[in-house]
Amino acid sequence: MKSLTRLFAIMHKELLQILRDRLTFGMIVGVPLLQLTLFGFAINTDVRNLRAGVADEANTSLSREMIADMSSSQVVDFQYQVGSPLELGQLLDAGLISVGLHIPPDFDRRVQQNAGQAAQLLVDGTDPVIQGVARQLMTIPVSFDSQASARSVPLLELRNFYNPERRSAINVVPGLIGVILTMTMVLFTGLAIVRERERGNLELLINTPIKRTELMLGKILPYVVIGLIQVTIILLLGRFLFQVPIRGSLLDVFIVVLVFIATNLSLGLLISTAAQTQFQAMQIAFFFFLPSILLSGFMFPFHGMPLPAQYLAEILPLTHFVRLIRGVMLRGADLNLMLTDILALLLFLGVTLTMATLRFSKRLD
Repeated sequence: MKSLTRLFAIMHKELLQILRDRLTFGMIVGVPLLQLTLFGFAINTDVRNLRAGVADEANTSLSREMIADMSSSQVVDFQYQVGSPLELGQLLDAGLISVGLHIPPDFDRRVQQNAGQAAQLLVDGTDPVIQGVARQLMTIPVSFDSQASARSVPLLELRNFYNPERRSAINVVPGLIGVILTMTMVLFTGLAIVRERERGNLELLINTPIKRTELMLGKILPYVVIGLIQVTIILLLGRFLFQVPIRGSLLDVFIVVLVFIATNLSLGLLISTAAQTQFQAMQIAFFFFLPSILLSGFMFPFHGMPLPAQYLAEILPLTHFVRLIRGVMLRGADLNLMLTDILALLLFLGVTLTMATLRFSKRLD
């Protein structure tokens, strides 16, 4: 009986401690809600409304009817109309579209005479899921094609850009750079500052002639070097182990990486100002990691998510980095074509670094 009394006393104490720790209590409720919501939205390979462009050089009633039939399928959303397949290629390079439809000037003749494939689908093949979705377009019945069953060749020709072999590693490896940097940079920085505070070393450092800005930079700059080493290892392994190409400039790759590393380090500093212990820093980082990995487009097609989830993903740095690194490495895109994503990272960097500096000074005062 006394043993049960002592047992319940310990249980009561532990329960009170959990309830008083707001962060732990928040995780008890928040983790299942977060996982259920994110996985429910993100794990969706039934992709709809892929951003698409069309170059209709025929501009006839048949070509317009075909575009309307493909639009009504809700698989693609034709957001761009251009004049040539070259412009479609430029949109693909910039990552502005996932699918391009090229209708040649002699489209009507090809359809009526069954003279080869009448039009082309240009697909961004860096994501195998998008390749599979694009193939659905080739099976969509077109209202004017009454002889589809007797047609000797498909109406559409599928051209797979950037990943003709349909290898998953080409899509995964560049995204892994962002995932690994997010996990290591945010966590290492957050834990490093909190660890110094727990041990009392931070107060000792402040009493020296070192300025606070110098202290913060001195703490985070070594992690920049660590991040660059990690990226170099991933690039070398990706190139020689998985044959992942780097079609763009290597300088552009490292420019994007440096901006992303700085963004994650600033976030780690901000987390360190909110956490009292290293365990709390890990808890806060976990809440950031999960949506970043699931909503960024690293694991699942970005456009397969509902619009609210896409809006949330635009706030996350990993979303913009995945677009940038895949654009440079796989499509050979120039950074000038993706300035929006670079500016988004710089904005996130400025906001989090300012907040971290202000909170850091306040905590020390």
